[in-house]
Amino acid sequence: MDDINLQYRFLNWRRRRIRDIGEVRAVRVQERYKRMLKDGDILSYQGNSDEVGCYVAPYPLSKGNCYFEVTILDTGVRGTIAVGLVPQGYKLDHQPGWLPHSIAYHADDGKLYNGNPVGQQFGPKCNRGDRIGCGIYLEPSEASLTTVFFTKNGKEVGSAVVPVSAEGLFPSVGMHSLGEEVKVDLQAEWATQEDDSRMMVDGQEDEWGRLHDVRDYPKNRHPGWSRGSVAYHADDGQIFHGSGAGDAFGPRCVEGDIMGCGIMFPRDYILDDEDDIEEDPDPEPPEGAEKGGFQNVLYQNGGEEEEEEEEEEGDEMERGNESRKVVAFFTRNGKLMGRRQVAVPPGGLYPTIGMLSSGEKVKVDLHPLSG
Repeated sequence: MDDINLQYRFLNWRRRRIRDIGEVRAVRVQERYKRMLKDGDILSYQGNSDEVGCYVAPYPLSKGNCYFEVTILDTGVRGTIAVGLVPQGYKLDHQPGWLPHSIAYHADDGKLYNGNPVGQQFGPKCNRGDRIGCGIYLEPSEASLTTVFFTKNGKEVGSAVVPVSAEGLFPSVGMHSLGEEVKVDLQAEWATQEDDSRMMVDGQEDEWGRLHDVRDYPKNRHPGWSRGSVAYHADDGQIFHGSGAGDAFGPRCVEGDIMGCGIMFPRDYILDDEDDIEEDPDPEPPEGAEKGGFQNVLYQNGGEEEEEEEEEEGDEMERGNESRKVVAFFTRNGKLMGRRQVAVPPGGLYPTIGMLSSGEKVKVDLHPLSG
């Protein structure tokens, strides 16, 4: 009988032990937050602005889920919103990035906080409507280190190498003033590696079939970001000319807008195979030019605009390079947005399109009637 009772007590102890372990594991994957109200994927600050509110996701970033995004719905009083990565047991009364082994991009000052309450200048400030993303590269530089990168509206801002423990780094959001509210997407995707299948070309034009596979330009870089390229970006209306930093250029473009790009050649431009080109002695004006299409105004007024631009930059360029420079122009719904002088690289300039978020889709016309 004693043996039976002993065995019975042992079985009960084992059941309790299994139950306790299960509860501990459940706690480990439970999201944690303080001084915040969570409604689905919406987080809003519920403190008194004297104390920090912090959210920590239930799972760390991993190979299958290496990126997340936070959309700012309201900046509240001060816009003190932080997005980053923290250890599992991070103290919820501190902003992400303030304590060791944590890192965060702060919206109010654009600084990076890397395990220190004193931040370093990192990127632009973020406002209502902006998306702040954070992710990890899958190849760590050392066994205990990994590279964390941050994005703003889908464009990479910068990165830093940080130590990572065995438990991993958990997505985190911090807030510190009344009215702050964000939307968290823990399943967001961001293309960080070259992938030939990221853009599908569905068309019958032979020219486009050849152009989309040009391999010289980096496929993980938006048009305009790398040297020798120029592009008008729809999301912010900026022009990017061989740099990851854009300049104000035109209005933003939305669904239904028609973005155009063309080249104006100077009169003394020298073609690579000029002897093989036959000029039309009596060229006809482009169809649609008199029906609201884009008008070629580059050389109006006797070419005064072109001459002024050349005079400003003439002292900085050799005369031999002048014959290899053209003017790229951009349009929106048939209206000229602006121009930018660019040098033609060996092989020429190719029409190109870049995309950086899921669901984006465009129709390409390499032979528009306007000209």
